[in-house]
Amino acid sequence: MTANPKDHPPTGAMAATTATAPVPAQPQAPAPTTTPAPAPSAKNYKGFVAGVFSGIAKLSVGHPFDTIKVRLQTSTSSQFSGPLQCVTQTLRNEGVAGLYKGASPPLVGWMFMDSVMLGSLTVYRRLLRDNLFNPPWHPLHDPALPLPSHGHGLAGVLAGFTVSFIAAPVEHIKARLQIQYAARKSERLYSGPIDCLKKVYGHHGIRGVYHGLGATLLFRSFFFFWWGSYDTISKWMATHTTLSAPAINFWAGGLSAQVFWLTSYPSDVVKQRIMTDPLGGGLNDGVRRFPHWKDAAVAVYRENGVKGYWRGFLPCFLRAFPANAMALLAFEGVMRALPE
Repeated sequence: MTANPKDHPPTGAMAATTATAPVPAQPQAPAPTTTPAPAPSAKNYKGFVAGVFSGIAKLSVGHPFDTIKVRLQTSTSSQFSGPLQCVTQTLRNEGVAGLYKGASPPLVGWMFMDSVMLGSLTVYRRLLRDNLFNPPWHPLHDPALPLPSHGHGLAGVLAGFTVSFIAAPVEHIKARLQIQYAARKSERLYSGPIDCLKKVYGHHGIRGVYHGLGATLLFRSFFFFWWGSYDTISKWMATHTTLSAPAINFWAGGLSAQVFWLTSYPSDVVKQRIMTDPLGGGLNDGVRRFPHWKDAAVAVYRENGVKGYWRGFLPCFLRAFPANAMALLAFEGVMRALPE
């Protein structure tokens, strides 16, 4: 943790997402005048395998927080007065397994989502650096310099849109499972993720499976703040601290995730309301309340005012740092350990 980051450059796919400050040339070597072509980040199999471990780490640390968050977001104050009561009742009525309800979809989904996110982020960064952030489109940007932080933010938005087409159905099924409060499976509408997917698709088709896609795209537009702040924090730490590259990845990953949730949380509340809204029809799960995004947003305000948009924020905020920091640490560790 005390080694100079210049002695331990980031490796793997995340090396492309961590733009540290340019390293000054040593006195005996002239400073480069052009930016060398980026080396391949890793073989495809490495990114996939590392993404599996990243997803496992993220789920193991973060899913209990996420379950409490979703239950608070989709319930009234009469059911749970706050996160502590929600945790207590969940453990009392459903045991520890209750905190991991709906864990299978994100475990499977995150393996793909992490790979798609990191891979597409790298591609978008390169496209933006070589095109949009070069003259004549961006005359103030020196092509010999790394992509600026707002360029990383824009690449994050594009990567967020890309991964949304995987994330939307995964989060939709997960949310419906998380709000099933019955301890006995026989009393639940869905016995598990496959059963939920079959029933939703059977009665509502692919549109039902992708219910909430628009809200997911809006929510992931806030990836601008995640990846923009990740680059900013990484540069600052590389310049002003003696932390090693893994330590910088850990701290920058956790802190930037908290920046993301501070900016995006209200949109996530609305998204969860839409995803847990009854679909109706032959599914017999109730009457649909929110045909449009605005209807869900207005309902949140009508029920709890402005504070309704922040209901469940505490478990989400507490989850953001350890889940994302550990996921990034696991990803980078596996990337470094795997052979080329």
